[in-house]
Amino acid sequence: MSLYSGNKKWVYLIVLSIIWGSSFILIKKGLIGFTPMQLGALRILISGFFVFLFGFHTLKKITRKQWKWIIVSGFLGTFFPAFFFAFAETEIDSAVASILNSLVPLNTILLGFAIFKIASTKRQIFGVIIGFIGTSILIIDGAQLNPHQNYFYAGLVLISGVMYGANVNIIKRHLQHVKAITIAVGNFAAIIIPAFIVLLFTNFFSKETFELPDFKMALLYVVILSAFGTALAKVMFNKLVQMATPVFASSVTYVMPVVAVVWGILDGEGFSRLQGLAAVLILIGVYFANRRS
Repeated sequence: MSLYSGNKKWVYLIVLSIIWGSSFILIKKGLIGFTPMQLGALRILISGFFVFLFGFHTLKKITRKQWKWIIVSGFLGTFFPAFFFAFAETEIDSAVASILNSLVPLNTILLGFAIFKIASTKRQIFGVIIGFIGTSILIIDGAQLNPHQNYFYAGLVLISGVMYGANVNIIKRHLQHVKAITIAVGNFAAIIIPAFIVLLFTNFFSKETFELPDFKMALLYVVILSAFGTALAKVMFNKLVQMATPVFASSVTYVMPVVAVVWGILDGEGFSRLQGLAAVLILIGVYFANRRS
């Protein structure tokens, strides 16, 4: 691997961490004016618009054999998580949702080994364990700071993490030679109609929805979330998976909580010194998970 490509993947990791780390607070703000079902469906529709705008012409490059994996990737990596995270953040803080999402690299290694036969080194596994310890500290301390949070809804984030882990392995195993933008366009081509059907049944197109006092601001937050947190980030993530290992790519979820916690503090969510220590452990885990030799 060249020095340029090695540095490039770190640039992708940092930019994605900032974008996705900011997504959780945008979801929280979007829920001020929308229901979780509305927010999830709108996020997919608006993101699909941006992706189609720049890459719709690449659809013809997808083969019949690839379409099967493109569709599965679309539902696991975008469709269901868009709704699950929206529902989760009706009960738990945005920072906690991001922290729980940090379990994705562990899921990636386990699923990659058990199902997709993608090997990981001992050092990578050690890195994931260190990151997992940091994540556990963040979760435990966060639960003490916020004892009234409903962790049943946190299960939706954990399920999404398993889906993300499977999606990363699908892209690496079956879509390695498909361009990142093509994968993203195919994903949204598969899920945009189901998302529109969902939106139709949410009473979104009623006069009452458009007259809500927070409608315009909530819509602005969702547009920003969709353009950057879903459309742009999805293309970048697909590219990152192809240029790096599945474990390194999924390690973006280790750095995201740092960004999300900062946004949470600015929005009045609690944070402790112990959580700061846990964040350092997470970053150490990212480093070791990236080391292959």
